[in-house]
Amino acid sequence: MGTINKPVVGIIGTGAIGGFYGLMLARAGFDVHFLLRSEFSAVAERGLQVDSAVHGPLKLDPVQAYSAAEDMPKCDWLLVGAKTTSNAGLAPSIIAAAKPGAKVLVLQNGLDVEDSLRELLPDSLHLLGGLCLICVHRNGPGLITHQALGAVNVGYHSGPATDDVARMAIVEEGCGLFRTAGIDSQAMPNLHQARWQKLIWNIPYNGLSVLLGAGTTALMADADSRALIQALMAEVVQGAKACGQDVAPGYADFLFTMTEKLPDYWPSMYHDFVHKRPLELEAIYARPLAAAKAAGCELPRIEALYRTLSFIDRRNT
Repeated sequence: MGTINKPVVGIIGTGAIGGFYGLMLARAGFDVHFLLRSEFSAVAERGLQVDSAVHGPLKLDPVQAYSAAEDMPKCDWLLVGAKTTSNAGLAPSIIAAAKPGAKVLVLQNGLDVEDSLRELLPDSLHLLGGLCLICVHRNGPGLITHQALGAVNVGYHSGPATDDVARMAIVEEGCGLFRTAGIDSQAMPNLHQARWQKLIWNIPYNGLSVLLGAGTTALMADADSRALIQALMAEVVQGAKACGQDVAPGYADFLFTMTEKLPDYWPSMYHDFVHKRPLELEAIYARPLAAAKAAGCELPRIEALYRTLSFIDRRNT
C-alpha cells in the first residue's frame, strides 16, 4: 500500500454496483474516482444519489467523475462494476487507470468472468473477483435504489501473488476497504467455487424474472414458479459438483428462504431486458452449461432457460 494514506480507488463502470460501492467508500474517506460514459455530465453536475433502505438517503456531491480513463489519477484499487457483456472493451480503461501492481476487483455475476479479462491485462496487475450479495438498481443517471443486503465477498483470481499467504493478504486488504465503509466483506479461499455458489441464485431468478415478467415477491408466491426455482437450483448444484466444486448441503434452501424475506426485487437481467441492453447470458448461462457438459453433466432445465432467453435477447436488441 506504500504510504500510510488510504489507497486511491477507481470505479470502472459507475452503474448501480459501481455507484453504490464507490459512494460508500468515498463516504468512508477513501479517495474515489469514477469513470462514466453516458452518465458523465449528469453525475458531474448533480452528483451521485443512493436511496438506501439500509443506510437512508445518501448523496455524493461533488463526484470525482471522468469520461476517459486516461484522465484519472493512477489507482491502487480498481473496482469493475460494468456489465460482463462489455468486458473485452474494458481492458484499455483498466490499464490506463492502474498503478503498477494495482489490484483489479471484478464485481460481476457469472462463471469465470475474470478469465477473458486476464488475457488482456499485463501480468503485473492482480486480478480479484468480488461477489456482491445486494439488491440494488439504477433509477436514472446518477440515481440508485438500494433495497437490501450489501455484502461483498472477495477472492484472488491471478497475478503476481503466487503463494497463498501473499494472495490472502491482498484479499484481506480488499475486504478491509469494504469493512471500513461499513460493508460486510468475507475472504473467499476458492473464487471458482464461490462463483458456482452465487449461480445457484442468479440462474433461476435472473432468467425467470425476464421470462415471467415477475420480481421475487411474485416468483416466491406461486407454487409453480417456486417448484421451478428449486428444480433449477438443484441443477446448478449438480453442475457445480460435476465440476468438482462442493456445495454445502442446505445452501440452496438457505438462498431460497432468504429470497422469501427480501423486499420485491427485480434482478439486474430484468432491468437490462426492459432497457433493451444485451442480457448477460454468456457469463451466467453459457459458461456454466459448457463447463458441466465438459464434465459429462447435462443440465436440461438450465439449457431450456438459456435457449429461451437467447431467443428473447435477440428479438429485444
